[in-house]
Amino acid sequence: MQEFDKKYYRIGDVAQILGIPVTTLRFWESQLTILKPKRNDKGTRFYTPADIETIKKIHYLVKDKGIKLEAAQAQIRANRDGVDKRFEVVDRLKGIRAQLKELQQAFDSMQQ
Repeated sequence: MQEFDKKYYRIGDVAQILGIPVTTLRFWESQLTILKPKRNDKGTRFYTPADIETIKKIHYLVKDKGIKLEAAQAQIRANRDGVDKRFEVVDRLKGIRAQLKELQQAFDSMQQ
């Protein structure tokens, strides 16, 4: 799980952190009731670290698992702990894969 240094993040910051387009975040917010960032008087969205973690789980379910938005929301509501555990395992495995690729590239460059 990533550590966040601020209490609130703007939508552009969240999009950059997660590598998700701002338009996707806006669409998900309009379609899902589990994603409701705070807004100021001007309408600027402010996401908490908890909101960002929820977005990560939605992204995992929708993009990686191929589940529709409504089903992803239902899964998160019905079994948040199960989704959290699966997400964390997949996230760790992706990190390990990236490290192994780096090691392989370093090994390959040493052999040349």
